[in-house]
Amino acid sequence: MSPSTVTIGADLSLTEALPKKANLPLVRRLEAVGFRAWPASSVVYDGSWQVRLTAGHPSNRLNSIVPLDPSDHRDVEIRLAKASRKFEAYARPAVLRQTPLASPVLIDLVKAEGWTPFDETIVMTCDLANADLPDTLDHLPTHDISRFVDANLATDQVSTKLKPALAEVINAIKPPSGLFMVEDPQTGPLATVLCVQDNDLAGIMSLSVTPARRREGLGLEILTSALRWARMRSARSAWLQVKTGNVPAITLYERLGFVEAYRYSYWRRDLNR
Repeated sequence: MSPSTVTIGADLSLTEALPKKANLPLVRRLEAVGFRAWPASSVVYDGSWQVRLTAGHPSNRLNSIVPLDPSDHRDVEIRLAKASRKFEAYARPAVLRQTPLASPVLIDLVKAEGWTPFDETIVMTCDLANADLPDTLDHLPTHDISRFVDANLATDQVSTKLKPALAEVINAIKPPSGLFMVEDPQTGPLATVLCVQDNDLAGIMSLSVTPARRREGLGLEILTSALRWARMRSARSAWLQVKTGNVPAITLYERLGFVEAYRYSYWRRDLNR
């Protein structure tokens, strides 16, 4: 499961070069709140690189090398090899997360070494304080993490084996969080969303609608409830992440006033080379 998955579609053309004119102070702030909203169990720094690893959960955001300073390109070959060995200790391939904060020297290196990009993602923001939220049925957050995790795994159609790991991630979130879900008494969970409020920023995570009930307004309904909750708690801006190929989700977010802030993608070594 990954943050903000309303529907799954084939990725659009994946661009290797991410936007170069991103607002870097904004990127740094959103990256920082993103780490707090989706905490890895192990975080090690090498200079400005953050190496995030979580043994029990496969999410790339929890298991990746994240460079955080475009000018930090000292000894990149040695440091990349060192970070990759940490992933080997977890019996998984190394993954690099490229945001506008990644050094071009590092990206040139992974290209030369045969790494390939995947999962291009858009980070979007919304002026929540002035957003015209639609008048939808309101839902209150639950405090039952176990019940929320069950509902999220069901709507995402993910194996229940991930329940302990997902529960651990949510329990580790430090900022105030709202766990929202819509259920049908007969058929079970229909939609879920996790909203993490970090001071004046509200992060939308784990938005999911069961496949059989998509395009019925449930995503809009539960997302609006979460945004309303965050705004009442004095959040002034909202942010979320969505894969570039998820056109229905992007359309929903744009309807609520979300606009693109920057993009990121992941890189992994091409084992066929």
